[in-house]
Amino acid sequence: MRTSDVLLLIAALPVAACDRAVDPRVAAGALTEADDAKGRIPCRLGGARAFTPVCTAERADRVLTLRGPDGGFRRIRLSADGRGITTADGAEPARVRRTADGALEVAVADDRYRLLAR
Repeated sequence: MRTSDVLLLIAALPVAACDRAVDPRVAAGALTEADDAKGRIPCRLGGARAFTPVCTAERADRVLTLRGPDGGFRRIRLSADGRGITTADGAEPARVRRTADGALEVAVADDRYRLLAR
């Protein structure tokens, strides 16, 4: 994953809720317009088989808080040297990959979150 992809992800999160451009995940049928409007993101928690749009992502400076519907959350941070992302707390490392629809998939342990880098 390139650092520029991570920077785009972090920079775009607060704008994404205000920018009503069509999310490619909505266009592809992976996310409904109603879920996108509510700020929901697709996630797969605890090793679930399918992604469902029940999680949210909040940004504060260089830290993203990814929240599940049960109140659980994961915090990830852009590393200080700008070379990637790390978990902000906890022992499990964060892994990132680009999906076919242009989203970034963040994985921490058995949890997966799909974020759009605009």
